[in-house]
Amino acid sequence: MASEKGPLLGLGFKLNPDRIAALLLEAGIQPGDRGRRRGIAVRHLDNDLLDPVVRLLRLLDRPKDLSMLADSIEREIFWRLISGEQGALVQQLGFADGHTMQISRAIKWIRANYARALRVEELAEVACMSLTSFHRHFVAVTSLSPIQFQKQVRLQVARTLLLSSSRNVADIGLEAGYDSSSQFSREYRRQFGRPPRADGDSLKR
Repeated sequence: MASEKGPLLGLGFKLNPDRIAALLLEAGIQPGDRGRRRGIAVRHLDNDLLDPVVRLLRLLDRPKDLSMLADSIEREIFWRLISGEQGALVQQLGFADGHTMQISRAIKWIRANYARALRVEELAEVACMSLTSFHRHFVAVTSLSPIQFQKQVRLQVARTLLLSSSRNVADIGLEAGYDSSSQFSREYRRQFGRPPRADGDSLKR
């Protein structure tokens, strides 16, 4: 029984559908049969989930650490919930309105066509959404605009090619979708901190 010496303590943690949707996309989790699943559940915290929750609470006494570390710990908590005993229940939040899977189609298109010139209007058609709605939900799920997301994919492809081949930087940039080798080198250095060739040599070592 709660008392002044032993109060009853509780913790509320808001489940963010956009962050859950982003994790579901990243993990490649598809929606299943959700018809019979309950809207509420009770369970004991296991150590895998309790550990990040405690670490997050401890950050309340360290405001400087809170701003730098809270986001990654929250991401861990979301993943523990998604992949845990009640994961199917939590996943419903990410799949609730269908926008997650619509954005997923656009993301798959970008990854399959990263070297092509990107038209946001075409992506919205792939996702079967209006242009305004598509852009809003794409940013909510990925934290990037479609153009920024394509750039990330192109640079990751280029980095893989630098590691696995001995071709020159200009050819690799061209295959990744860059017409200008100087633009490719500039954006690559901004993303990874080193010029393409120097980064590729370092990765190989």
